[in-house]
Parts: sequence; C-alpha cells; structure tokens
Amino acid sequence: MEVILRQAVDNLGHPGDIVEVSAGYARNFLLPRGIAYEATAGNKKRIAQEKERLEAAENARREAAQAVAKRLEEVSLTFSAKVGEEGKLFGSVTSGDIHHQLEAQGFKEVEKRMIDLHEPIKALGVYKVAIRLHADVKPEIKVWVIKG
Repeated sequence: MEVILRQAVDNLGHPGDIVEVSAGYARNFLLPRGIAYEATAGNKKRIAQEKERLEAAENARREAAQAVAKRLEEVSLTFSAKVGEEGKLFGSVTSGDIHHQLEAQGFKEVEKRMIDLHEPIKALGVYKVAIRLHADVKPEIKVWVIKG
C-alpha cells in the first residue's frame, strides 16, 4: 500500500515522501495516528502544495530537538545501588529510572519511550544511553551506576 508521510519515520522516510508499506502497518498505525495518509491521485496533488509547509514544520521540530540535544549532552546521571558479589546489582537501572531523573532535572520533553536502553543496566560502571528526540537527532547522556 502506498502512503504519503506527514512526519519523519525512522527507517521509512521524511515528510512528503511516498513510500510503500504493508497494508496492516498503514491501516493500524500510520493512518490512525495521522503520521501518513493514502497516496491517492488527489492526495498526491495536495502533497505537492503541502510539501513546503511540511518541510518547514519538520525543520522547526528538528531545530527544537537539536536545542534540547545540546542541553542533554551535558547531562550526567548518577544512580547508587546495592551491590552483591562481583559488582552485580540487586536491582537494575531501567529507562523509567532514567526518565524520572531527567524529569527532575527539568527535561519535560523527554518521554520514557525516547530513551534507547535495550535492556536494563545490571552492573556497576559508566554507560552511554542514547535519547531519540527526532529521527535525525540522537544525543547520548552518561549514566553512572555506583555502589551505594
């Protein structure tokens, strides 16, 4: 199924792009959320007119994300945890924990799902965690896990 993107989507395209996706992905995710619309003849004409407005909006979102990224790259979070044998934590540091500390430091625009932590941190050390603010903007923050 062909759709016209209204927003940037990772691994798919940028606003105004006409892309081929599976019918289920379009019908159940892209279309209901307003991320894309069907690529009919009328919509293709409309996208030509709307493309400049979409690009301007996308550039504004990218610039806002870059401003937040500059502030985020200076952030260093510290978590103290109880440690057992061989430096293993009794619990773990999750993206939810990172989200709460970022929110406490004033980063209200960072949502939990934006934190790119593939699996919880279960050992002492310093970790770099990426934050997906925008399809093109992914700053990294330092997360310190220390003995507490």
